Amino acid sequence: MLEDSVEKILGQLAKKLNEFDEASLMSLWERYAEEVQRFEPSKRWEEAALILSFIQAVRFKNQLFNFHWSKGLTPGETAPAKPSPTPVPAAPTPLKPQTKILPFTGKPTPKR
Repeated sequence: MLEDSVEKILGQLAKKLNEFDEASLMSLWERYAEEVQRFEPSKRWEEAALILSFIQAVRFKNQLFNFHWSKGLTPGETAPAKPSPTPVPAAPTPLKPQTKILPFTGKPTPKR
């Protein structure tokens, strides 16, 4: 039962948030971003963090909507699955010639 009431309240919040235009919300972004940057263990800080996340959520929702809209999708329609790319064989790695380690034959230099 508690789950139902939480879901109902979240739905109401979503409906209310959707009533605001992004430009109005973005005009408040700087204020709440600064407030959230100055952490303090208080209800006021927690509420500012939630307000900032609400603003960002509306912006994200609009960007996601515009992305799908630009693809020509209508509400409720899903994007067609992309075909998996055909694997391209890797270019052969050139063989390196084997090297031979030569012994050092020079005289050691005296320490200074």
